[in-house]
Amino acid sequence: MKPIPYGKHFITEEDITAVTETLLSNNLTQGPKVLEFETAFAEYIDCKYAVAVSSGTAALHLAAMALGINGQSNVITTPITFSATANCIRYCGGNVWFADIDRDTLLMDINKVEVLIRSKPKGFFSGLVAVDFAGYPHDMEVFKKLADDYGLWIIEDACHAPGGFFVDSKRKVHNCGDSSFADIAVFSFHPVKHIACGEGGMITCNNEAMYQRILRLRSHGITKDQTLLNENHGEWYYEMQELGYNYRLTDFQAALGISQLRRADGGLRRRREIAGKYFRAFKDIKEIISQSGIVEGHAYHLYIIQVERRKELYEYLRQKGIICQIHYIPVYRQPYYQSLCDKVLYMEAAENYYQHCLSLPIFPTLAEDEQEFVIASILIFLETNR
Repeated sequence: MKPIPYGKHFITEEDITAVTETLLSNNLTQGPKVLEFETAFAEYIDCKYAVAVSSGTAALHLAAMALGINGQSNVITTPITFSATANCIRYCGGNVWFADIDRDTLLMDINKVEVLIRSKPKGFFSGLVAVDFAGYPHDMEVFKKLADDYGLWIIEDACHAPGGFFVDSKRKVHNCGDSSFADIAVFSFHPVKHIACGEGGMITCNNEAMYQRILRLRSHGITKDQTLLNENHGEWYYEMQELGYNYRLTDFQAALGISQLRRADGGLRRRREIAGKYFRAFKDIKEIISQSGIVEGHAYHLYIIQVERRKELYEYLRQKGIICQIHYIPVYRQPYYQSLCDKVLYMEAAENYYQHCLSLPIFPTLAEDEQEFVIASILIFLETNR
């Protein structure tokens, strides 16, 4: 059996045709496919505006800029995420504060967030970045109430959760990233994500002024919109009105994204089937804690278990050709973030999670026999190491 990775992209003939047709067209970048992708994605998520960018990290950076983060900004996020979630605050000069996770959901614990907010003077914190970790959807309605109580904005990092959703107090379904409760949301199109563009990202929001600013920031802070120009020398004229970046997505990447988006629901169903099989296989095994069980609206970018002898199991599975992963080392443990603190941070739930977590293979093309091999290998390891 070939090695089984924790995640894997899925490219079809339709994907290849879509990219090839764009490569043979008149536009490789800044062409019609980007807008087509943005329009289709906004409809999929059910929001007003979507801006395609070069990566999920670029999406986070522009979201932070659009919210006006600067050297006086203090922003709260989770320690269990990829570093980019916190880095986007630092890119803008802001200060990152971490709130511990909930042991059951592994999401940022709203009670810990409120304790942190209340420990500082009123107005100290500017906002928070909530991460739909592994595809588990935050209850953004609850976070919105907290944010309103303390005058905070919210970025929803939904990079793991396209197609995920939660149900609000009125039983209305909200897709992850629809910005009904968050001010702005971001997605990633890295190869192991639900929708792959090679690299790429998307920003979603419902605020037109914010949308227009992000469009400018994506392309050097430049606009040709005649209604926004200070002067107008002719059809060729443009103005750089603020310092932006080259965070554009190419047309052929957008073409791949459009093709992948068309079958996103099928991939999501398959991920949920795989998660269900893992859950049923492990639910009565006392040595294993499953990350979520079966959760309504979960997008299952990752399926995570927690075990006592994590390192030994990790190495055993690699010997079997099962390439699991660890998501994530607490961000505050990274040397860069330690250099910013005057004391060593230790968050009990995050540390406990990190010592035991293991991400198992989950991707739409994972074969039945491959998953059965993963399950059997884990059970054999546990049985022989009791």
